[in-house]
Formats: sequence, C-alpha cells, structure tokens
Amino acid sequence: MMFKKLVILVFSLSSLFATSVFAQEESTSARQIIDKFQTELIKVMKDGKKLGFAGRYEKLEPAVFNSHDLPKIARIVVGKEWEKLTEEQQKKLTDVFSKLSVASYAHNFKEFDGEAFAIDSEEETKMGGVVIHSHLTIPDDKPVKFDYMLKEKGASWRIINIIANGVSDLALKRSEYTAILQREGFDALIAKINEKIDGYAKQ
Repeated sequence: MMFKKLVILVFSLSSLFATSVFAQEESTSARQIIDKFQTELIKVMKDGKKLGFAGRYEKLEPAVFNSHDLPKIARIVVGKEWEKLTEEQQKKLTDVFSKLSVASYAHNFKEFDGEAFAIDSEEETKMGGVVIHSHLTIPDDKPVKFDYMLKEKGASWRIINIIANGVSDLALKRSEYTAILQREGFDALIAKINEKIDGYAKQ
C-alpha cells in the first residue's frame, strides 16, 4: 500500500514537472506577435488625440519592446561600425535607438479614421526567419503594404525589419547611421537621433 502511494506521488510530481516544462516551451508564433502588435497600434490610434504624444508613447513602449528585437536592430543599422564602439557606446546607442523606435510609432500612428490591419500570408525564409505579409487599409486612400521580417528569440519571435510599400526601414537607417558615424562620429549620431525624437514629440 505504501509503495502504491509512493508511485502515485512520484507520478504526480513527474506530471507536474512535465506540465511546467511544457508551459515554458510554449512559444508565441510570428503571426501572433504581429497580430498583437497591430491590434495595439489601432487601439492607440483610436485614443490618439486624447492621449497626446506622451500618452501614445507610454502605451506603445511595451508593445514595441515585446514585438521588436531592438538591440539586434541597433547593431544591424550601424553594421561593422558596431565593433568599433565601446561597450558603453553600444549600450547608449541601443537605448537611444529604442526610444526613437517607440517615438516614431507614437508620431506616425496618432489618429484614427477607420484604418484596419489585415494579415495576408506568411512565409519562411532560407535563413530560418519568417516574413509576415500584411496591409493597412486606409479609407479613401491606397492601402499600405507591410512585410515584417522576424527572427526567433527564445520562445518567441521578434521583428528585425519592416518593409513598407517596398522600402526597407532597416536599409534606410543603416545608410544614414553608418554615414554619420564615419563622417561625424558617435556623439553626432546620438545628437541627431535625440533631435529626431524631440521633433516627433513636438509635432
């Protein structure tokens, strides 16, 4: 009888451990990441005028951090120049770039006029990533096509680039940032990014 109880106890503990491991391994798909992020954008747009820039920034900050791999994007946009930066400079650039990313969303998605996102399809890349094809419907205007490129990070996926109507945000920033770093230096790049953030906040 004692042996039977011991077996039941061990089985129960094993089941509990297995359930715990399974829960930890549950992942969020790339499609779910984009769907949730776009839902947050629309939600903020609907309250955009009432929230103001600061309110939109506050609402969108967790949404951006939970859907974008900002440290990786910051490394990519400066290319080989990243290795030339000190650890302190790398951290500062990542922090400032992250603020710029949130600020740009808070600026560009500030009011609602019946817009709606829709996911069209998804595809796997040869490098192990996923591309989510989506579009934003705008009343009385042409829809905007978004291609989100995501890479797996831990038990989830994170955006590393967004192509809007065929234009890569990553390519644009990389061209601009590397040129500033090479021509004017690190402090000049940080100053220009902060200037951009201030400009978004005032508009």
